[in-house]
This record gives sequence, structure tokens and C-alpha cells, in this order.
Amino acid sequence: MVSRSRSVLSPIASFLTGGARAVPDERRALALAFLCNFVLLGSYYILRPVRDTVATVFGVDSLQLLFTGTFVGTLIASPIYSIIATRVTLRRLLPGMFWFWLLNVLLFQVLFSIAPQSRPLAAAYYIWFSVANLFMVSVFWTLMVDLFSAAQATRLFAIIAAGGSLGAIAGPVITRFTVHSAGLGGLLFMAAGGFLVVIVLVHLLMHEKDRLRASGAPVQHSRLDHRLGDNPFQGFRELFASAYSRQQALFVLLMTWVNTVAYFLQTEVVARSVSGIAGRVVAIADIALVVNIGSAAVLILGVGRFVQRFGVTAGLVLNPIIMLVAYVCIALSPTLLTLQALQITRQISQFAIARPSREICFTVVAQDSRYRTKNIIDTLVYRFGDLSAAWIEAGLRSVGLRVLGAAATGFGFCVLWGAGALVLGRRYEIARRRAQAVVPRPPEDSPGPDAVVPGGRRL
Repeated sequence: MVSRSRSVLSPIASFLTGGARAVPDERRALALAFLCNFVLLGSYYILRPVRDTVATVFGVDSLQLLFTGTFVGTLIASPIYSIIATRVTLRRLLPGMFWFWLLNVLLFQVLFSIAPQSRPLAAAYYIWFSVANLFMVSVFWTLMVDLFSAAQATRLFAIIAAGGSLGAIAGPVITRFTVHSAGLGGLLFMAAGGFLVVIVLVHLLMHEKDRLRASGAPVQHSRLDHRLGDNPFQGFRELFASAYSRQQALFVLLMTWVNTVAYFLQTEVVARSVSGIAGRVVAIADIALVVNIGSAAVLILGVGRFVQRFGVTAGLVLNPIIMLVAYVCIALSPTLLTLQALQITRQISQFAIARPSREICFTVVAQDSRYRTKNIIDTLVYRFGDLSAAWIEAGLRSVGLRVLGAAATGFGFCVLWGAGALVLGRRYEIARRRAQAVVPRPPEDSPGPDAVVPGGRRL
């Protein structure tokens, strides 16, 4: 299977090499990561319009309840993930998570075929997908930061993220042209097939990590054939004990506040402007299509070179600045066209700029933090941001402040987000220099935490 995959990956690797300046040892890993993110986000964007359509059925005034259910679901799922990670090796954990989500999708396919009009089932799907989507993306990027070093990530992560954006183009296209013929069940079945491909690619990526580590290539020297200690709550302890982890959590919290305000605006506009479930699915899929074409173009044409030239701090701060300008435009011209432009701008800037820059920040922490603390930040902190912003929005609507009130709130969040991004970027640069000052131990003796600074002090 490995030799056959090499022949398939060679054209992809050749195409990616120039844009990412990948050296020969990196090309296969880069191609596998690009392809895995492509398939993962393609499947994700088949499932996402279904979730967002459910939101329009419940209405914008009920969104805070769905967000509350999502946060509770994440609060339950996060420690369960941590407990599982203490009982099975990482080599089994990573593909096992995708097997679990694949089976979940097939279960929902059966349930929707039995009760397609069930509101409780629709709410259950909304909450399940809103919990699972963060975990699946977090697990993929955790593997990436556990494979590539900080120096490699600066060059390669924009291209890997571009693979996701291209997959996120394919997902809405499939949704748009098959929803009327295949129906909801057909969409879910196609997404399940995508997860099966992701599982194969995850196995290949783990094999590539072992190969590169054994060859002495300048990658992360952590291993996957072990469990993450005996304390399932170590990730929570690390979050509160580490200033660097707290700053990463603050960045994500502020980012989700900005995103949630924009999501409320989208839901309200689509519900008012488009009638019928299928029509709303198409409208949301169309927005996603434009977003991901723009994201792919930005990632392929320049984010990698931007970060290499101006640094990770600039990549982190640029996103809040873009969104700040977008909310000013909303306040000055709160029209349907401007609201659509806000959503498109918000998602392009998040996927094409914020995500690669933020993931690079996790390459300079210990392996345990990558799989535990990072997961908590990516899921629980993210959903807490959703929940708190949703209730803030509910409070604004209760006093008659809807579009303009949301725009003003989003503007304020952007100012705070920009300040947090600046601090995080500076902490990353300090952590990167400290990690580079540590000479890695030989691969056969290295259990994984290759970002502990001199003196044994964690960042």
C-alpha cells in the first residue's frame, strides 16, 4: 500500500514543492497532509450545510439554546477524549477517533430516514456536529504539529491548509448538485465515505512520521507508540499553569466571539431572505463555496511567504485587523450585500490566515500539550466562546439592538482580539528561540516532549 501511494502522491508532491519550498524529505509527508486535509474538509463541508440549515429551522432567537447544548456536549466529550488518551496509544487513538465519527454519521443517516421531520433529532444532529467538527479538525492539526517542526510549519502549513480549503470547495459543490437527487441520507453516506479515506491517510501519515524520525530528518522527534500518561486531567492543569497556554486560549476565545457575532448575522439574514430547507442549504453552501475559493487562493498565493517574511506575529494580528474593518463597514452600511461580504471576509481571513498562524504556535510545546491542552483549547475553550457570545447576542436582541448592536460588539471584540494576538505572537517567538536552543535527544531515546526549555521548565 505504501509503494502504491507513492506513485499516486508523486504528482501532488511535485505540484506542492515549489509553493512551499519543500525539501525532498518533506515532499511525501506534505502531499499526504495536503490530501488528508482535502478529504477531511470536503466531508466536513458536506455535513456543515445540513447543520446550518437546522439552525435556520429553529430560528435565530433559539440559537443560544443550541449553543448551550453544544457547550454541554463539548464539556462532556473533552474529558472523555482525555481519559481514552490515557488508555490507548496515540497510534490507535488518532484513527480510532475518525472511526467513531464515521459510525456516528451512518447512525444519523438511519435516524433521519426514519424521522426526517423530527425537531429533537435535528437538534441532536446540530449539537453532535458542532461538537465533533472541532474535535476532527483539532485531531488532524494535532498530528500536523506533532509531525513538523516550527521551522517546517512556517513553510508548509499554509499549503496544508490550502488542501483543506480546496476540499471545502469540493464539499459545497457536491452538496449543491446532489442535495435534490441524493437527499439528506445520500449526503451523509458520502461524508462517511470521506472519513474512511481520511482513516487510510492518517495511517500513512503516522508511517511517514516514523520514517522521517528514524532517518534523522529535522521533524518533531516525538513518538506515537505510547499513551499520554495516567492523569486524564493533565491538559486542564497545563492550561491554567502555563502562561503560554493561557494566551493561546485567550486568542481562541476572542476569535470565537468575533466569529459567533458574524454567525448570528448570517443565520438571521438567510432565514429572512430564503424560504424552504433546500433553498437555505444551497444558499449556505454557496457562501461556503465563495469563502473556500478565496481561502485557497490566498493560501496558495501568499500566506506561507507572508509568514516567512513578516513572522507569525504578523499573521496572527492581520486577522483581527481585517475583521475590525469589516465590522466598520457593517455599521456604516448594514445591507444584505454587506452582511454577506462580512461573512465571506470573516471566514476567508480565519481559514487562510488565522488557522495556519495559530497552529504554528503549537509546534513549540511538549507532545503531551499538543494532544491534551491543544484539544481543550480547540474544543472546550472554543465552544465556551460560542456560548458566551451567543448569550451576549441574545441580550442585545432583547433590548432591540440587532444588526447595529452586533456590529458594535464585533468591533469591540476585534480590538481585544488584536491585542491578544500581539501578545501570543511575542510569546511564540520567545518559545521558538528557547526550543531551538535545546539540542534534541537521539530519536531512539526521545519520548516526545521536545519543546521543554533549559532547566526543565515548561512554557
